Amino acid sequence: MRYRGKLYRALNPIYAREPCSGQGAQLHGGRFNPKRMAALYCATSLHTALGEANQVGDLQPTTILCYDADIETVFDGRDPDGLKRFGMTPAALADPTWRDQMKAAGKAHTQIFAEALMADGFDGLLVRSFARGATDDDINLIVWTWSDSAQSRLTLIDNEGRLATI
Repeated sequence: MRYRGKLYRALNPIYAREPCSGQGAQLHGGRFNPKRMAALYCATSLHTALGEANQVGDLQPTTILCYDADIETVFDGRDPDGLKRFGMTPAALADPTWRDQMKAAGKAHTQIFAEALMADGFDGLLVRSFARGATDDDINLIVWTWSDSAQSRLTLIDNEGRLATI
């Protein structure tokens, strides 16, 4: 599927100088990217982005970003039949033990799934949010391949150059 529209991120301010780097995910790994693989964890709504960024404890300082996106090859992780093709299920995507799997085996099942999607030519994964309190309407788009042009376009909206002053 193709995704066209706005995407939102709420990130730790230490990464605000490079809002298109995927550095945090690359350093630490995420549910859908192993360590050393850059990824941008975006949401289709500001509300969902804030929920994703602040899942534990009190709201911490957060930088809010918005992007214009046109990503041609997105895998729809909400489709159970599509998941079956890759040996995944909705329950496996939501498995809260992914961090434990990563520590024990080096990679979580969801990270291996993400690598298989990339190898199959997908630039991103559309999936519901697994943050506490999220509903089926809270949607994330994890992007593994992006640029400011080409088939996986992600353009930061900063018309006033505000991030340049950080």
